[in-house]
Amino acid sequence: MIQRRPPGRDRGSFTAELAAGLPALIMLLLAGLTAVAAVTAKGQCVDAAREGAIAGARGEGATAAADRVAPPGASIDVATGDDAVTVVVRAPVRMLGAHLPAITVEGRAVAAREPGVIE
Repeated sequence: MIQRRPPGRDRGSFTAELAAGLPALIMLLLAGLTAVAAVTAKGQCVDAAREGAIAGARGEGATAAADRVAPPGASIDVATGDDAVTVVVRAPVRMLGAHLPAITVEGRAVAAREPGVIE
């Protein structure tokens, strides 16, 4: 014969534990999703900077080449020197939350200018 426990002090403890742990679990999920979005945007910025630097080294439009690959809302800075082209792509990543600040990720690439390319 199985004896039943009489209702006692731990009645409703699951509800209290769920109410305390659920907000922490949701915050962890939002932080993880934001980190994934930031890493993805960082990769896009690096790719865009690389494309822009290679195009600039060949004498083509570095800004246009980087803009094709850059994430939405990215800013592109191109610095052309005598022997190299440097492209920096910065993009804001919105955190998953209503009033939280944005994270800015950056990708940078340098390419040597091709011989015989006239600016």
